[in-house]
Amino acid sequence: MPSDKTMKDRTVGPLQDAQQAILLVKENAGKWGIDTTKIGIMGFSAGGHLAALASTQFQHPKIDAKNVSLRPDFSILVYPVISMEDNLTHGGSKSNLIGNDATAETVKWFSNEKNVTPKTPSAFLVHAQDDGTVNVRNSLYYYDALTNNKVPSELLIYPNGGHGFGMYNRTTKDLWLDHAIRWMEDYIFKKNEVKK
Repeated sequence: MPSDKTMKDRTVGPLQDAQQAILLVKENAGKWGIDTTKIGIMGFSAGGHLAALASTQFQHPKIDAKNVSLRPDFSILVYPVISMEDNLTHGGSKSNLIGNDATAETVKWFSNEKNVTPKTPSAFLVHAQDDGTVNVRNSLYYYDALTNNKVPSELLIYPNGGHGFGMYNRTTKDLWLDHAIRWMEDYIFKKNEVKK
């Protein structure tokens, strides 16, 4: 978690952790039997912001990347905080990560919907329309940015569920994780197999 008490720069501390995790998995992929073309990142709420940040800012290492690409191959974002823009963000997430007096440049850098490019990895997004904590438009704007950059992705929006439903949205019998697994099987894994 971002903290002035434990970090020299709280704005990059979480991203350093995510990038270090990706580096660790890639460096040990052979030993662990992991395909380095199928390494993804997943996050919920503020963790969704971090997963999206790792996906949009991978070309800006905040650690010694040792000439290893820190780009995840896909992301799964569950009711994610995407933006730091005042009309869209979750206030607590913005305050904790970049502070209330952040410059316009900092706000833009941490607003993932503004930093999507054709190289951004594909994403699977899940959100509830009635989320009263993190506005569903966070997922909608990110998905729109992915679509505009021709990055194949999928968006699942439930009418109900609020915020923080985790792995099981109790307002429906539908299981979002089943959709995510199918998406990975149909798109992420098969796509990478075709490349070989």
